[in-house]
Order: sequence, then structure tokens, then C-alpha cells
Amino acid sequence: MKKILLPVMCCAALLMGTASCTDNKTQADNTETANNTASDNAMRNGTDGTVNASNDGDTTGMNDTITDRTAPMGMNGNSSDPSGATAPHKDDPEFMMSAAHSDQNEIQLSKLVLSKGATGMVKDHANMMIKDHTASTAQLKPIAQKKGVTLPTDMDAEHKTIADQMKNLSGKELEQRYLQQMMLDHQKTLNTMKAHSTMTQDADLQGFIAKVTPVVQKHLDMFKQHASM
Repeated sequence: MKKILLPVMCCAALLMGTASCTDNKTQADNTETANNTASDNAMRNGTDGTVNASNDGDTTGMNDTITDRTAPMGMNGNSSDPSGATAPHKDDPEFMMSAAHSDQNEIQLSKLVLSKGATGMVKDHANMMIKDHTASTAQLKPIAQKKGVTLPTDMDAEHKTIADQMKNLSGKELEQRYLQQMMLDHQKTLNTMKAHSTMTQDADLQGFIAKVTPVVQKHLDMFKQHASM
């Protein structure tokens, strides 16, 4: 009887040992898989802010990624942008002097291109500028006199330099430069008038701005249409 039981007990012990080894191996494999998954997640979290945000609820990485991708460049103070806002003048006298300078800038640059043989559409535009901006100054002058302000009768320093540059041009090159300068100038003038209309308390100037603004807008629309031709 003992001889029969001994082999049976040996077989049972062998089976139990095999099962134990299998369980240990399975547990080790599961542990390794879990560790590998955690390592992979950690690596991704360290390099990808979006994955990190979705995994652990931290939105810092996601916000940084979105900001870096979508933040506009050059959104602050691009002075070459003609559509940029123009700061209002500090007071009414400064505004009136600026408006008179603006008229002279357009009048004298227009006379310059006419003297250099501008033709066709550019010639027509130049004659319109002389006529309309002469009328603008005529409307402003009695208001300035009433306020004791002496209006300038010449271009500002910037446009004197521009005029010197344009004197060296001719033909289509001159005409194109003129159209682009008129577009830029009228955008700035329009911005200034809109800004000052909300700041001034002077009824005379408010009336002047209300009368001249549509003319400046008309000029701007015209030059926008033709400046890129």
C-alpha cells in the first residue's frame, strides 16, 4: 500500500509545483505589462501636452500647446499696417493743425504727379484730391480762426521726404507709388477723424468732421480699388 501511495504523492507534488511556477510567471508578465504601459504613458506625457492633459486632467500642457499654435504673430503695433488704429490728438488745436497738414500732403503730392505727366485715372484722382482737400481746408479755416489756431500751409516733414523720393520716379512707377501713398494717408486721416469725433466737445469741429468724413471715406475706397492695379 505504501508503495502505491508514494508515486501518487510525488505526482501531486509535481503538479502543484508546475501550477505555482505558471502562476508566478503570469503574475510577472502582468506586472511587466503594467510597468511598460505606465512607462509609455509617462514618456508621452513628457513630450505631448495634449496627451498629458487628457490623461491626468491637467490642462496646463493643453493650454500651452493651443496658445503656441494659434497666437497671432505681429498682432501688437505693426506700424506699416494702414488699417491700424491711430491715436486721437491730445486737443482740438492739435487736431486742426493735423487736418490742415493732411490736406496739404494730398494737395501737394497730387500737384507733383501732375507736374510729372500723370495721365488717365491717376490724373483724374489727383485733380479730385486738389479740389476736395482745398475745400476741406476752406471749411476748417474759419473754425481755426475762431479758436485762435494758425493752420500750417505746407506738408509735414514726413511727406516732404516722400515728395523728394517721388521726384526720382516717373511713369507707372510714380503713379503706383502715388496711389499707394494716397491709400495709406486717407486711412490714417479717417482713423484720426473718427477718434477725435468721439473726444472733442466742440460743436464746430464735430460738424466739420461729420461733413468731411464721408469725403475721406470715398477717397479711401477709390484708392483701395486702384492701388493694387
